[in-house]
Amino acid sequence: MAAEGTSVKILIIEDDQAVREGLVENLKLEGYAVVARDNGVEGLEAFDKESPDLVILDLMMPRLDGLEVCRRIRESKRATPIMILTAKCSEVDKVVGLELGADDYLTKPFGMRELFARLKALLRRVNAAGKSGEESSDKGGERDDLVFGDVAIDFRTYRARKGEKEIMLSAKEFELLRYLSNQPDIPVSRDELLDHVWGYNNYPTTRTVDNFIARLRQKIEDSPDRPRHLMTVHGVGYKFVL
Repeated sequence: MAAEGTSVKILIIEDDQAVREGLVENLKLEGYAVVARDNGVEGLEAFDKESPDLVILDLMMPRLDGLEVCRRIRESKRATPIMILTAKCSEVDKVVGLELGADDYLTKPFGMRELFARLKALLRRVNAAGKSGEESSDKGGERDDLVFGDVAIDFRTYRARKGEKEIMLSAKEFELLRYLSNQPDIPVSRDELLDHVWGYNNYPTTRTVDNFIARLRQKIEDSPDRPRHLMTVHGVGYKFVL
């Protein structure tokens, strides 16, 4: 894994000193470049200055909490993957983070092996600057753009528009839409989506897929309650219809 981590920069925004220092030490051992901050304000400043490839973000922090940091990062229209860390057990906290644009979450306490697996999956699924050629070499047949209704998606630049308005999608939302649209009209199970989009089999719950689909419908459908493109296939999962 060290080779894969080489030259990849990770920003850690975590106020718990023990957790932060543990993450820094272990990520550096894996070959990642690491920048760490202990509050949301300085974390946002580091995000703008350092242009990290991925952000590990705690929810409960002084000065500016993680949810607000997540929202502001997404407002920057950069599709940098965000991994949320939370000591909260409430499903609501996790869902709010995902709705604001986070790509994944871990509940404290967590194991480093699980964290590394999830980071690897997120990084593998994102066509970050300078990596698009590497990604395309083993993803033959994937579309680079998608147009349906008044929506236009460019998967190369991670830009999306609906009519004249730009849509803010997270990296994971782009990948989910891309995977479904690569096989239009074909039902895809939640487990398959977790495996191929999230990159591993043991994601905490298939409700994660439902939450992401609901978010996408709010952004791309004219009537999210009566979708025309992201369709539910009862008893199976979802399909994309042009």
